[in-house]
Amino acid sequence: MLFMSTSGVLGRFIEMAPPVTIWWRCLLAAFFLTLFCWRWNVSLKIHHKRDLATILIGGLFLGGHWVTYFYALQYSSIAIGMLSLFTYPVITAFLEPILLKTKFQPVHIVLAILVMTGIYLLAPSFSIENDYTKGILLGLISSLMYSLRNLLLKNRAKTYHGSALMFYQMIIVITALAPVLMIYDGVMLTEQWPAVVTLALITTAIGHTLFVISFKHFSISTASIISSIQPIYGIILGIIFLNEIPGWNTVIGGILILTTVVIESVRSYK
Repeated sequence: MLFMSTSGVLGRFIEMAPPVTIWWRCLLAAFFLTLFCWRWNVSLKIHHKRDLATILIGGLFLGGHWVTYFYALQYSSIAIGMLSLFTYPVITAFLEPILLKTKFQPVHIVLAILVMTGIYLLAPSFSIENDYTKGILLGLISSLMYSLRNLLLKNRAKTYHGSALMFYQMIIVITALAPVLMIYDGVMLTEQWPAVVTLALITTAIGHTLFVISFKHFSISTASIISSIQPIYGIILGIIFLNEIPGWNTVIGGILILTTVVIESVRSYK
């Protein structure tokens, strides 16, 4: 979670168009993952053809999640972008019973109300003309795609190594976003390559691989909820490196959103 939380400060710091940033992020991450899989003899073999479709769709959801998330960071702030994204544990809790046929927990309705109240407090005004509102909406779209991706990979994580799953998803995103290189200028990479390399290695290749591996040990809802510590890490990193100090409305909204983490974590532990 600490590694993955660097996405907030890096997303705000890197000035390239988000689709270009994500393309380079995936290209470099695929390189690092190839080295890792070669060094530790991680198999990249796909056992069943039906798994290809699942991994393909999961990769497209992951790419969409990253692009919308980085736009959310550019429109708003680290705090608002990350807190909007981290509504996904509650979204996951609602989707998991539908997609994975697990038992629905009525308490998740209460948690959803807490989260939506927190989202309401994040925005200074709910107008589509307001950049913060755009950032929140993009963060919510990003959280939906992230939830769907995690649920799709839940069962595949039992069969394939997390690095192999991440490698194939990187290839899918690289292919899907290749046309953006003809639309956007990627020259700024020469000035910002240390941040992009950090994003690819620390945030993506290491952080996301560890997260996918954790699916073997937790339900997706529990893994999602544990990961909600990320906004706290992200906001602290934003204060340290970019001097972004969240306002009181953001703090209160964030507390409400992250309160769902505590409630669900206690329930999961019991």
